[in-house]
Amino acid sequence: MKRAVSHVHAGTFTQAAGRVVLAHDERHLRRRLLTLEDGGEVLVDFPAAVVLADGDALVLEDGALVAVIAAPEPLYAVTARDAVHLARLCWHLGNRHLPAEIGKDRILIGRDHVIRDMLAGLGATVTEIVAPFSPERGAYHGHGHSHDHHGHRHHHD
Repeated sequence: MKRAVSHVHAGTFTQAAGRVVLAHDERHLRRRLLTLEDGGEVLVDFPAAVVLADGDALVLEDGALVAVIAAPEPLYAVTARDAVHLARLCWHLGNRHLPAEIGKDRILIGRDHVIRDMLAGLGATVTEIVAPFSPERGAYHGHGHSHDHHGHRHHHD
């Protein structure tokens, strides 16, 4: 079985021998068996947990690379009246420890009807979309702390 022992960041390579498509929460890994687009398998076996971004690559023992692609996910695109309103919406989402991809004129978040209703109540426009999701990693992303927004469970590596 092929084994991934490290990774490289997007933009640091030109070709990959394969591709794996993963949702945002699947891109946080240390040891896991992954199925590639072509049906092959790769065992990820890193010394510590990492968060892979869209476009990063796994480095296999033989030096070959497997590109990591962000999977399309069901999301909400959240837009605001203006920049200040968008900042306030970001604050409310951050206060709930929700993964969010923040752009200059919109926020992408995972679908949750309770959060959708809260945002609508705050005057946001919330649209259902399906798109790759690359949320902000946050100041503490290196220590393995995450929150599940449905049950607010804690996970520590």
